[in-house]
Amino acid sequence: MKELFQHAATTDGITVRVAVNFLPEQSHPEAGKWFWVYHIRIENGSHEEAKLLTRHWRITDARGMVNHVDGEGVVGEQPLLLPGESHDYVSGCPLTTTHGSMEGFYTFAKADGSQMEVRIPFFPLAAPETADRH
Repeated sequence: MKELFQHAATTDGITVRVAVNFLPEQSHPEAGKWFWVYHIRIENGSHEEAKLLTRHWRITDARGMVNHVDGEGVVGEQPLLLPGESHDYVSGCPLTTTHGSMEGFYTFAKADGSQMEVRIPFFPLAAPETADRH
């Protein structure tokens, strides 16, 4: 199953895996809109529970424009991961260019109340060349 995920990063025993796919049916190149869907799996390989509190994304388009996105949880959830558990979710990212990238971090709370930042690996967003044609 790990082959599904092209990108991964581990911080303090918590691994974030990412699979990303371009969605031509949600993209409208003639209108300058391209769309990707990404599947994230967060695996708690540590020896303590961890609750996902917030997310921070850095989204960069082909023009170098950077958009920072902060929010509570992921897709409306703040999962509590016990040791050995994982949490999957799917979300999407629109851009006004044919390629870009995403990266960021989650803030987790440990059982003792302390917080830690868990890295979300850098991953490219790239539309196939055929998506440019009008």
